[in-house]
Amino acid sequence: MHTKAKGDLAENRVARFLEQNGYEICERNWYCRLGEIDIVCKKDGVLHFVEVKSGQKFNPLNNITPKKIDRVIKSAYLYMKANHINLPFSIDVVSLSGDSIELIENVTM
Repeated sequence: MHTKAKGDLAENRVARFLEQNGYEICERNWYCRLGEIDIVCKKDGVLHFVEVKSGQKFNPLNNITPKKIDRVIKSAYLYMKANHINLPFSIDVVSLSGDSIELIENVTM
């Protein structure tokens, strides 16, 4: 299976997980000049920008770098500006490894 197909499967699984946990999916794979936001969702009046990382033979969280988080933050501001949104927000990461799904909220703190 190609990397893109694996990523799509992981994002679909994460979207279902988020919905099952009370998140409303607003958008998926939102692109801007700085990159892509995998999932934009909302819960309890907070907008969540979710980076999805998956891997089988390694810890997917090892692929989260300060540079990546910085790009997601800047992209989040662009998303909110483009959509005229003024809500509190959180940058989150969901890690998939095998059957395990781990949500880490507010990775910037």
